[in-house]
Amino acid sequence: SNPDDVANDFLTLLLNAEGPSGLTADEIEDNLITFIGAGHETTARALGWTLYLLSKAPHERIIVEDEIDQVLKSDPEPVQWLELMPRTRAVFEEAMRLYPPAPSINREAIETELFTFKSGEEVEITKGNTVLVMPWTLHRNRILWDDPNAFIPSRFWPENRDKIDRFQYLPFGAGPRICIGATFALQEAVIALALLLKEFRFEATPSLAPWPVQKLTVQPQNGLPMRVTRR
Repeated sequence: SNPDDVANDFLTLLLNAEGPSGLTADEIEDNLITFIGAGHETTARALGWTLYLLSKAPHERIIVEDEIDQVLKSDPEPVQWLELMPRTRAVFEEAMRLYPPAPSINREAIETELFTFKSGEEVEITKGNTVLVMPWTLHRNRILWDDPNAFIPSRFWPENRDKIDRFQYLPFGAGPRICIGATFALQEAVIALALLLKEFRFEATPSLAPWPVQKLTVQPQNGLPMRVTRR
């Protein structure tokens, strides 16, 4: 086929990097599987929790619907939506605080390290040991968050973000192994929410009381059956 007809997408970029000084075919396959596997389930679960939380907080849903309606009037390119819809992004980020798609982050110590708590207590982390950082508990810590179990998207409005410490909120991890798809996930989530909430409303059914369980991601044990109506 004509090279000019090939989409300049993620796969094409990886294939262009293949070669003796670049990626191997196996590495390209691994990257594709990582993006499809890690980038689909996590974002989909977080979107589900976002719609559920908005259905339980109609005053927050109205804020988001108004923002989406105003932005889409000018018909901007979807790539701009993340920047133009801070309130919509905020509800997604607050949903990830309450229901982090990855509820635990595992790291192996490459060297023995002495860790000192604020209390002065010391713990030796031996080389080769696995350390678990738990966003689920970190994101609901009463010392770090006001009313931590409440759905309050305004925590993530642009004017309030500076109050959140870098290591207080870790839906994508941190450091050299931070999620490579973090910005992509935020962008696709805002686009998906805008397209859905522009046309529809999602209402929790009377019997809906989802119990979160960890099966790699945080997911509702019996799903999220909801009633969908046109706005």
